[in-house]
Amino acid sequence: MEGITKTFPGVIANDNIDFTVEKAEIHGLLGENGAGKTVLMSILYGLLHPDAGKIFIKGEEVVNYSPAKAIKLGLGMVHQNFMLIPSFTVAENIVLGIEPTKSKLKFLLNKDRMVNDVKEISDRYKLNVDPKARVDTLPVGVQQRIEILKALYRGADLLIMDEPTSVLIPSEVEELFKALLTLKLQGKTVIFISHKLKEVLGICDRVTVLSRGRVVGTVRACDTDMEKLAMMMVGRKVVLTIEKKRTKAGEVVLKAENLRAINDRGLPALRGIDLEIRESEILGIAGVEGNGQTELVEVLMGIRKAEGKVFLDNSDISEMPTEKRIISGIAHVPEDRKKRGLIDDFSVSENLILGSHSTPPFAKWSRTILDVRQISAFSRDSIKDFSIKTPSEDTPVRHLSGGTQQRVILAREFSRRPKLIIASQPTRGLDVGATEYIRRRLVEMRNQGCAILLISADLDEILALSDKIAVIYEGRIVATKPIEETNEQELGLLMGGGKHD
Repeated sequence: MEGITKTFPGVIANDNIDFTVEKAEIHGLLGENGAGKTVLMSILYGLLHPDAGKIFIKGEEVVNYSPAKAIKLGLGMVHQNFMLIPSFTVAENIVLGIEPTKSKLKFLLNKDRMVNDVKEISDRYKLNVDPKARVDTLPVGVQQRIEILKALYRGADLLIMDEPTSVLIPSEVEELFKALLTLKLQGKTVIFISHKLKEVLGICDRVTVLSRGRVVGTVRACDTDMEKLAMMMVGRKVVLTIEKKRTKAGEVVLKAENLRAINDRGLPALRGIDLEIRESEILGIAGVEGNGQTELVEVLMGIRKAEGKVFLDNSDISEMPTEKRIISGIAHVPEDRKKRGLIDDFSVSENLILGSHSTPPFAKWSRTILDVRQISAFSRDSIKDFSIKTPSEDTPVRHLSGGTQQRVILAREFSRRPKLIIASQPTRGLDVGATEYIRRRLVEMRNQGCAILLISADLDEILALSDKIAVIYEGRIVATKPIEETNEQELGLLMGGGKHD
């Protein structure tokens, strides 16, 4: 890619970018949120057209580019959110859309041929999937291998992988890396987009770093380290290891007894959850997504009905509505900031007082009139204290980056001086700089005596921040361990449903 430039209203997403990937290499692509990675890869895959610049594939310049042409030229894209039909088999998902047109029905009916074709390509690339298995019965790591096979079945020589490890447990990450190295040995090329510096250094041959739409540099993975890459991304020294002083856990703040709940499909999601969290303690919930974490948070916040009991400071709040739980001292950093954390069309100032807008000091005269002066002063202080990068307090939050939006949520929730913080996927999709900031603020709140329930799909995050770790599997807590008595291998085993001594 030469001189790639792409602008949107008010934003230069890609600014004269040169990007070269060689045959049979795994090439990392790093950058903060908004650095231009997604736009650049969308241009490479034909989803967007550049305002300027040229693309060469195997030495030939490409014109009239589109996703269909990209596929014909040997490009494949494995998206972060899988594009699979759960009720179809592996083989049906892989051939879907490219069945021979003259005999499509005959091909689909001839399942033996379809299964054999998929098995042959699976064996060739050592991806080991059962062509006859239904997708909804398979773990996430296997589903990802299906997505890779879909691209390879279509003749891909170059795979673009967007955050491929974000939902995988450690053993699945190892299996993915083995598969990628096999592809590399067989002449395939991979572009590996990730925020996880350790993984980039562990699997990539070279790494290109973007910042504000420009290439900062391309380095050999063997010639750099996490600190240097973080410096290239953020432009300053980043503290990758969060210093967490030992604290003595205090009184029990939250206690849950025998929580049982069903999910949105009417199936059991929580199957008798017991847990407790104390003052000055971070309890991390480790588990593969979809094992009841979302439902647990919703039950604790009063959003989802459940059987069982929830106590806050020994008071039964099982029937208490969400608003009163917030007033009683529970703060919530939701896993989906767009869905439950913010209102896109509201300003920074309006989002900072959500949930407290009808109480003093933000409301006056029987709580019917907003005190604009108080709100403005609070907003200015929050923007300063939490380093919220915004043109003004009146800017709609939809114009802010993901990391800045997350700071708005932290500023709102932490300013209430909560007894308990429920932080669900607090750094998901954020770059290394924003991640460092949010983790540090969580530890600061713990040091000030707050009890914190941390739910994260990032096992490194759980290990870095937690005092105790509870592993959730199929709606049950299968083990709870002090941080010093466990390790990544044991937790990975438990997260996958394995036993431990």
